[in-house]
Amino acid sequence: MRSCVLIPSFNGAQSIGAIVKSVKEQGLDVIVVDDGSLDLTAQRASESGAVVLQNSRNRGKGASLRKGFDYALAKGYDAVITMDGDGQHLAEDLPLFLKAQKENPQAEMIIGNRMHQPLKMPLERQMTNRFMSRLISWICHQRIPDSQNGFRLITSNLLKRWVLKSDRFEIESEMILEAATHEARIVSTEITSVYENHPSFISPLLDTGRFIKFIVPYIHFFKKK
Repeated sequence: MRSCVLIPSFNGAQSIGAIVKSVKEQGLDVIVVDDGSLDLTAQRASESGAVVLQNSRNRGKGASLRKGFDYALAKGYDAVITMDGDGQHLAEDLPLFLKAQKENPQAEMIIGNRMHQPLKMPLERQMTNRFMSRLISWICHQRIPDSQNGFRLITSNLLKRWVLKSDRFEIESEMILEAATHEARIVSTEITSVYENHPSFISPLLDTGRFIKFIVPYIHFFKKK
């Protein structure tokens, strides 16, 4: 299976170079989508060996991922692994996704699971994640222990079938719900996440409200099935 790693990044010049190098050491191609950064994110990523796509302005994580998915499909990759560009996800965990896919060949999405180490996660984020994960699991009738984790593998077959529209952080939930809508099998693999010195850009109240508004049509869809 020919896989690549897709990393959206906004003003990530301080960390993106080291992240790209660590992924390259795992033998995987890297695509970085520079989301209208005001620093040297694109230059640092390119110097470290990544293919760099650029948004002319800040469009959000969802828009950046969609742009990267289109590029990966055009280049013929069989799977895309998405990682955050702030250092929370470790390149050393990438083989876990490839191993999980090999062991579960019918799976079309593999999501990293941090909830086996919940005490390492800030309490506010932990509570929000548990709420969203339980709701999404109930809606799509599959167990999703860590629905807000952006470290995940998606096969090209699924990328070709779903239709993503989200521009911002709700993309994490939309990907899962679109996968379930298209009857894709979703599995999880335990990973490590680093939280020290990595503040969250997610607003629990604002983004939870946006999440609930976004998710209502999917509740109606799955009720009809």
